[in-house]
Amino acid sequence: MTRLLVTGASGFLGRAAIAAFVRNGYELRAAVRRQPEPALPSGVEVVRHPDLSEDTDWRPLLSGVNQVVHLAGIAHTGRRATPELYDRINRLATEKFVAAAAETGVQHFVFVSSIRAQSGPTADHALTERDKPAPTDDYGRTKLAAEAAVRAAGVPFTILRPALLYGPAAKGNFALLLRAALSPWPLPVKYFVNRRSLLGIDNFTSALSFVLSEANTIGETYVVADPGVPLRLPDILATLRQAQGRWPLIVPMPTTYVEIPLRLMGRDDLWDRVGGNLRVDPSKFLAAGWQPAHDTRSGLAALVQAESRLRKTIPPTTPTPNT
Repeated sequence: MTRLLVTGASGFLGRAAIAAFVRNGYELRAAVRRQPEPALPSGVEVVRHPDLSEDTDWRPLLSGVNQVVHLAGIAHTGRRATPELYDRINRLATEKFVAAAAETGVQHFVFVSSIRAQSGPTADHALTERDKPAPTDDYGRTKLAAEAAVRAAGVPFTILRPALLYGPAAKGNFALLLRAALSPWPLPVKYFVNRRSLLGIDNFTSALSFVLSEANTIGETYVVADPGVPLRLPDILATLRQAQGRWPLIVPMPTTYVEIPLRLMGRDDLWDRVGGNLRVDPSKFLAAGWQPAHDTRSGLAALVQAESRLRKTIPPTTPTPNT
C-alpha cells in the first residue's frame, strides 16, 4: 500500500491536506514540530521532528514512505525573520529533506512552493510557467532556491506554485481581507480595478490529489489558481459580504488616498498587495487534467458559510479577572 508523508501537517494547508487525504483513503504519516492541537484525525500516524532550522536526519521519518507532500517552511513574517533564517528553513532544510527522500527511494516528491518564487507582489501580465522567475523578497528567493534543490536531487518530483490561498482559518493577507469584509463599515474600494488571483483550499487539496495520482505530472512545475478571470478587489469584498446576506457597501474614493499615505510611510509592499495586479494563468495545469472544484466567486461564498458554522461551534470564552 502507498504511504504518504505530509510535512507541515498541523498548519492551515497541512490540516486541509490531511483531511482530504483521509477522505481519499491514503495511509498517512504526518510530520510536525509539536503535538498538534486539536489532534489530527484518527488513523493518521503523527511523527515529530526538530525545528527546520536545525540539522535533522530525515531518513527515519521517510522509512516506508512512497510519496511525500512537502508543505513545511517559513512564510512572510515581516521583519521578524532574517534572510539567513529564510534560507535555512526554506532552502537548506528542503535540500536535505529531498536528498534523504531520494536516498530512501521515495517514488514521488511533491513540493509546494509559491507564486512568489516566480514573481514579486505585482505583475503586468497573467503569469504562466513560461515566465522567467523573478522573486523580489527573501521568501520568494528561498522558495525558488528550494525548487532548484528538488529538481537536482534525483527524485521524481512535481512542483506547485499556488496563488494566495483562502479557506476557513486562513491567515496572512487573506485574513485581512476577510476581516474587512466582516466589518460593519463601508469599504472605499470601488475604484480599485486591480485583479488578483486566489486559490481556494478545496482547489488546492484537489491539486495535490491530482498530481499524486497522475504520473504525467512528474517532472513538471505548475502555477495553480482558481479557474476563470481573477476578481477585482471590490468584487472579492462584495462577494464576501453578499454571501453573508448583506449589502456590499462598496463606496467610491480615489485610490490615491490609500496609495500616497502608504508610500509616504515606506509601505510600498502593502500598496502593491492592495492595489496591484497579480494574475495567474493555470492553463497548463488544467490541460494536464486538473479539475478544480469551484471558481473564486463560489469558493468565497462557501468560505463565508464555513466560517459562520465554525463560529457557531466555538463556545464563547469567559474573561479571566486580573489577579
